[in-house]
Amino acid sequence: MLDRQQVQKIAHLARLDITPEEEEQFAGQLSDILDYFEQLGELDTENVSPTTRAVELSNITRQDSSQVYSDREALLQEAPNPEDDFFRVPQILNTDEE
Repeated sequence: MLDRQQVQKIAHLARLDITPEEEEQFAGQLSDILDYFEQLGELDTENVSPTTRAVELSNITRQDSSQVYSDREALLQEAPNPEDDFFRVPQILNTDEE
């Protein structure tokens, strides 16, 4: 079981300010977590291939398709800062060469 000094060190490394009562509480909780990991370490995983998740997931997405918007002027009027026939957007890359 973790003692209060170990919990204080973990809290310090995690930049957490915890009370003495929380130290006691977390000592028990963290010890339970470590005990569970020890149980997992006892499992035979020799023939188990690594995975990123327990259940395979797949996204359901639609096909991308390009379409010409019929009312270009109305679309440009909705832009907060249009410039001629374009949308003006904030610069996100630094163009200064050093």
